Amino acid sequence: MNTNRRSFLKTSATAGAVSVAVSAGLLTPRAVLAAWPKNAFEAKDVNSALTAAMGDTTLTDSGDINLKAPDIAENGAVVPITVTSTIPGTESISILIPNNATPLAASFTLSSNTEGYVSTRVKMGKTSDVVAVVKAGGKLYSSKKEVKVTIGGCGG
Repeated sequence: MNTNRRSFLKTSATAGAVSVAVSAGLLTPRAVLAAWPKNAFEAKDVNSALTAAMGDTTLTDSGDINLKAPDIAENGAVVPITVTSTIPGTESISILIPNNATPLAASFTLSSNTEGYVSTRVKMGKTSDVVAVVKAGGKLYSSKKEVKVTIGGCGG
């Protein structure tokens, strides 16, 4: 029982110190968060998003990218997407949905020792291709799959 009390007091003191630092402006969320390509996520078309996120728009189709997405998404608010790249030297993986108001749905920068694999959920406003773009060796590779979004989740 004594160790539980100590643990509780230690956690409470830490939480209190962090709260004081945040309220005093010593620790701000902007300073803690990583940089992100704001222009890429605000772009209204695929080419602008690709240029802002990856510096190029030249895509090469690749069979070394496995894009897993449902054929039919009954709820466009939560569409599971998994991208696996076996391209050597994969630097980043981005997911674009051309028919969304802002096509860039996700972008992941990978370290050199990281496996080329990401899994996330995206929001889709309507039926569209889902495009996975992999940057490796300074070149862009892509794979795409059409995902049909049903209205009201009725499956029709």
